[in-house]
Amino acid sequence: MNIEEKIDLFLEERVRREYSDLTIRSYKTDLEEFKSFLEKIGKDDLTEIEKKDIRGFMGELLSYGYKRSSVARKLSAIKSFCRFLVRNKVLKRNPSISIKTPKTEVFIPSFLSEEEMEKIFDSIPEDKDLDIRNRAIIELLYGTGIRASELTNLNLSMVDLKSKLLRVYGKGKKERILPIGRMASKWLGRYLSEVRGYKDGPFFLSKSGKRLGQRDLQRIVKRAISSVTTLHRMSPHTLRHTFATHLLNRGANLRAVQELLGHESLSTTQIYTHMSIEKLKEEYKKAHPRA
Repeated sequence: MNIEEKIDLFLEERVRREYSDLTIRSYKTDLEEFKSFLEKIGKDDLTEIEKKDIRGFMGELLSYGYKRSSVARKLSAIKSFCRFLVRNKVLKRNPSISIKTPKTEVFIPSFLSEEEMEKIFDSIPEDKDLDIRNRAIIELLYGTGIRASELTNLNLSMVDLKSKLLRVYGKGKKERILPIGRMASKWLGRYLSEVRGYKDGPFFLSKSGKRLGQRDLQRIVKRAISSVTTLHRMSPHTLRHTFATHLLNRGANLRAVQELLGHESLSTTQIYTHMSIEKLKEEYKKAHPRA
């Protein structure tokens, strides 16, 4: 049974379910790598796939130096594909069902201190239109923790400055309503009244008047962060990590942070408790005479 044809049908179903372009590209890459592995071991019929084949693929990836997190992602794609094949009666049994996801390394993301955030805000000029827009962007990312894609996909109709609420669509097109803080609200208001105007359409505009793109956003954030620190990673996600870390450091409930970030699983949010613990350890070492 043609593997490539079934992969195409699987991806078409993801498109109909409105998965993001990035997710679909990842599925395509992962499944094409699995297809190449199957061809290499002489399996060109989907009905011949066995559990040992999937494990063999994972083992090969690890032997090539792939990170466990990357292998786990590829396994997730294969599991989704196998469920699709069972639903469509291509396979009688799911060969991936009992394969465990490899334990991934604990990744502690980069984040900025409260002092560094204040320095960033102080470093952004306020006199030019682009400066006002950029300040509004940094305030919104830090003030709400939204993803880069959620910010660039914002439309004017999704921002209610009177109620100080923001509507975004996260992964899987899931809607969530977020509060907008006082400072973010102030700068969004300035951007609308002094720069953009109130005509409906994309909220953040580029120099040419089109929707702000991901690359432009990356540059704006990198420029702002690099003015105060030499972090290895400087991206909109750094501000998302910073948002979550500062909330937890100041006593926010983990479940509430999960809701604000739009995480499916609490375990995804728990990584920020590791960051808080590292901060506590630093303070302990600095302050305790026997540390």
